[in-house]
Formats: sequence, C-alpha cells, structure tokens
Amino acid sequence: MRIGFLFNHDQIHQVAHALPTALAMIAEHPDAEVVIAATNDRLRQEIIRLAARGGREVTVRLLRLRRGSTRLLARLFDKALPITRLGIYRDNLDFFRGLDALVVAEKTSLLLKSRYGLNDLKLIHTRHGAGDRAIGFDKQSARFDHVLVSGRKVRDRLVRDAGLEADQLSTIGYPKFDLMPSPPPRLPMQRNGRPTVLYNPHVSPHLSSWFKHGLAVLEWFAAHPEYNLIFAPHVMLFHRPFVLTIDKLRIDRVGAIPARIANAPNIHIDLGSSACTDMTYTAAADIYLGDVSSQVYEFLHRPRPCLFLDSHAVDYRGDANYRHWQAGEVIGDPAELGDALGRAFTKHDYYARIQRQLFDESFALTAEPSGKRAARAIMGVLSPVAPVELFPQPRIAAAADGDRAVA
Repeated sequence: MRIGFLFNHDQIHQVAHALPTALAMIAEHPDAEVVIAATNDRLRQEIIRLAARGGREVTVRLLRLRRGSTRLLARLFDKALPITRLGIYRDNLDFFRGLDALVVAEKTSLLLKSRYGLNDLKLIHTRHGAGDRAIGFDKQSARFDHVLVSGRKVRDRLVRDAGLEADQLSTIGYPKFDLMPSPPPRLPMQRNGRPTVLYNPHVSPHLSSWFKHGLAVLEWFAAHPEYNLIFAPHVMLFHRPFVLTIDKLRIDRVGAIPARIANAPNIHIDLGSSACTDMTYTAAADIYLGDVSSQVYEFLHRPRPCLFLDSHAVDYRGDANYRHWQAGEVIGDPAELGDALGRAFTKHDYYARIQRQLFDESFALTAEPSGKRAARAIMGVLSPVAPVELFPQPRIAAAADGDRAVA
C-alpha cells in the first residue's frame, strides 16, 4: 500500500497540520509505504525541520513542473496566480497514479479526480485549522473520499453545511498540537516583563482587519510602549504585493510597513518565518488580537485574554462563522485598544469559561497523540476491517489553569 502526503503551497503554513500524521504513519504502520512530497524547497526544508524537532529524519520527494509550457506560464503569471500550485498535478500524473491514497491539507488536489480522472486514487483531507470561516465548510469538502476532523464542531458543520456523510469523517483531534512547543517560548523583547499582544490579521480582504485598520493598530502600539506587540499576520498576507481572493472575488493592495514602526523596540514583525506557523507566537503571547484567523483556537490551547477587531461592521452575533468572537470583546476601531486591553485582563475570568467551551467543541483531544489517531483512521479507510472509533475516551479537556487534563 503506497500512501502519499503532498505539501503543495506557496507558503509553509499547512505543513504542521499533516506532517505529524505522516510521521506517525511511518512509525506505527511499517507495512505501508509512505511518500512525503513537496513542491518547492522551502516546503521541503520546513518538513525536515519539523521532523527533526521530534528527533526524526525523513526523505522528501520534490515534485517540479516538468512541461515547458507550464514553466513558461509560471514565469509569466506566478506572481499573481497560483500557476505552479495547479500545474504540479498535470505535470506529475505518473507519480499520483502510483499511489493508493493521497493525504492533503488543501483542496486543489481534487483536480486529480475532477480534471485528470484519477478516480481510483483515494483523496484524504486533513484540513488545516479548526476555524469557523464558511469556506472551510463548502461543498468541495464532500468530494474527498475521507476527511479527518479535529472535533464535533467541525464534524457537525461538515455534515450540515457541506453535505458529508457520517462514514466520510473520522474525528482524530489536532495533529498540529503534537508539535506544541513546551515550555512556551519567550521572545527577547519579553524580558521587559510587559504584556505581549499577538496581532494576527487574516489575508482575505473581505474579512481581514489589515486593509482598513492594520497600520493604525501598529501605530497605536508604537505609541504605547507599555505593551509589546508581535505582528505575525497570515503568512500569505505579505507574500505578494496584492491579495486576490476567490471565495468572494476581490483584489487589494497590501501596502508597506513604515520604518518607524518596524524599528520600534516594543514591536516584533514577522511576515512569514516558520515561527508564524509552528505555534511559537500563539504560545508566547499574553493576549490575542485578531479577526477571523483559525490561529485563535491554537492560542486557546492555554486560555488567555482575546480581543477581536471588526473592520467590516459584521452582524456577527449568532453567526457560526464568527463563533470564536465569543472568546473576547469585539471592538470596531483601533482607537478603542487602550480601554479594551485593560478590560481584556480584568474580565478574563468571564471569558475563560467560554474559551474552554469553544476549545472543547473544536478539539476532541485524548491522551493519545492526534497524529497516531489520524494514521490509524487512514489505515481504517484503506483497510476497512479495522474500524475507526470516532470519539475515543478518555477525552482531554481544558483545565482551569490552561493545562490539558485527562477527563
């Protein structure tokens, strides 16, 4: 049995979501041939780095564009469109035909069935994140042979909104948490003992706070050195000069960060390093400031104060796509930051209870690492004689002090 794990993106943010499952598959199921494939050297290096964090060495197969016509299109248009990401499939069909299953964190791989007719190849979706945005629950999800989900919130919405059948789903926890840094890292600027805020705006212009309010947020923190700020947006936000979104067609210019802000001693700016995606910053910060990024749920692994910036006057109450906004106060303007930050700490006892509930709805964690559970679920799909328990016990719940406790 030959199982491929494909990492195909311009950035590295999906690697940590699927790699722990690949590593567990290699360790726990030696009869399966596991092939880890990446489509650029940055992805390959991140796979090797994260595997080494767990004391593992892995071989990564690098897939390249092979046709001259695809390479030409990529040279001409890759700065604006994902030509390479899409062309990888057509140019490597022989590789994909040689697999029994392909495990992916994204949805472009569905082209292998819809466009290239590889109907015998089982496509298994790991998803990337446990957030609330509607795009994570669209009808595309139902086209996978199987989907691995983190908890009952995601499972229920995929059944209700995307139309998946119960036997298309396995609840496996959150393999990315297998890589959680412990103890929580501290940045050099945090030696000053001041509260550290993580500002984590999303990339999608119709949802993000960056395009309307982002610079004003940075200006506010530059003028208030009583707080440290980690500015670590979605890694695709500054990847290109313009952001194009397809779920709601829109293009916006990202802009630049003034030098006076970049050089402020209380501000740490990271527009795309590994620390943006391996939970370094969500573990290090004392308070989360964001909009719709699923990283807020990774932050809630250890409940702490949250604030949300509504830059679009959203009618969010009762909207499942903004469920995470129950984890803290919602403000509509960066001018409100001073008072809101103070309230975030004084009112945290109230929000901590809600945060634990949101976390437990999103992640069905157990004492067993999630990567092992995911590997077992995949083997259950490929060898149906081995049933997959959807909600195994014991369950791990959020303890009051923020640590994980076996319930």
